Amino acid sequence: MRIVFDDEVERVIDFREILVGPLYGALKDESVFQQVTIDPETHTLVWPNGADFDPETLHERPKYAEAMKQMAAQWQAKEKVSGTNDLA
Repeated sequence: MRIVFDDEVERVIDFREILVGPLYGALKDESVFQQVTIDPETHTLVWPNGADFDPETLHERPKYAEAMKQMAAQWQAKEKVSGTNDLA
């Protein structure tokens, strides 16, 4: 996804590596992912299923990218151990 912020910073973000768990994992379905909108009050990317991404995290993606990958890996590992999809 290509995102251009109010300060004209542009980020191209591949979300696939962090789409795990029932909330974000649902966004792997391209038809669901394409339903993204921008919340008019918070300027956050939001999806109808309740998934969202903080604009600061996306704006500063280089700073947060590794932490986001690690968090997604932890969620995925917990899902495998528990055999459930109760992690959002």
